[in-house]
Amino acid sequence: MRAIAYAKTGDSSVLHLVEREAAEPGTGEVRVRIAVSGVNPTDWKARAGSRPGEAAPFAEVVPNQDGAGVVDAVGPGATGFAVGDRVWAYLAAHRRPSGTAQQFAVLTAEHVAPLPDSASFDLGASLGVPAMTAHRALTVSEAGPSRLGPGALHGRTVLVAGGAGAVGHAAIQLARWSGATVITTVSSPEKAALATAAGAHHVVNYRTDDAAAAIRAIAPHGVDQVVEVSPARNAGLNASVIANHGSIAVYATDGGAEMTLDVRRHFALNVRYQFLLLYTVGRDALSAAAEDLGRALVDGALPVGEAAGLPITRFPLERTAEAHDAVEAGTVGKVLIVVDPDLA
Repeated sequence: MRAIAYAKTGDSSVLHLVEREAAEPGTGEVRVRIAVSGVNPTDWKARAGSRPGEAAPFAEVVPNQDGAGVVDAVGPGATGFAVGDRVWAYLAAHRRPSGTAQQFAVLTAEHVAPLPDSASFDLGASLGVPAMTAHRALTVSEAGPSRLGPGALHGRTVLVAGGAGAVGHAAIQLARWSGATVITTVSSPEKAALATAAGAHHVVNYRTDDAAAAIRAIAPHGVDQVVEVSPARNAGLNASVIANHGSIAVYATDGGAEMTLDVRRHFALNVRYQFLLLYTVGRDALSAAAEDLGRALVDGALPVGEAAGLPITRFPLERTAEAHDAVEAGTVGKVLIVVDPDLA
């Protein structure tokens, strides 16, 4: 089989196309014939490491956490799967050497979920890190639900920072599917169009509008939940628009790793800041997200593509390095690698 691998950290030039025998699944594992592999910022950051030239965490690492394909073999104890099942995978390479940038990936069964026939492999490979992060961000509020689904966020107003990004896109879709009023902030008319296509009820251009005034005009009593990609840059805005008992879920540090808060204002409003990292949220949170995303897929609530607000950029497997570079350069939308053109 063909695979992309690296042995030392560094820029994308450390990625090489190699030929390997497909491994057999062990206890609690399944082997998936990968149709499409998804690329996230975490993938190029893991490959880059803290500095170039360091040994990779394993003798050889196949990158990429997310993907979709068809179950090819089932190991002992991997219940609930059969050969031929369509699936999507998440956190494939977390503490493991075997990611999805290869034709056959051996994955832990707990990180594999059913993909409905109605969902494309492109969609399956676009879930994983972005959609599960969005799910977690929408379920950590003190007064909000712990699970998502139709009506779960009814009566609540959600503010999604950066609605044209992959996590922002998924957060808009999941919040809309769950019945919330969704506001999002963007930096350009082009991104506003994408956020609207994703399902946002209201879009605020923070470069041209008074964002706080615009959001307060929509939500006079404040927003209940914020899905935050840039906490340092948006700390003042969030303080201006958050409702009493509001929750701000932080999943990234775009714009700086340190922020300043007006403690008295946050005291007065009983505000909760919840920081989240998908890799350490625990199995229960991941399982809940996978189940809820499965229901959203069946409902057709998570479409991808430019018409749905998430443009797709595709690369063949042998150009995985270019795909990593595209994500690092901030390509808008989702970057995917077509691993098996016969399936994809």
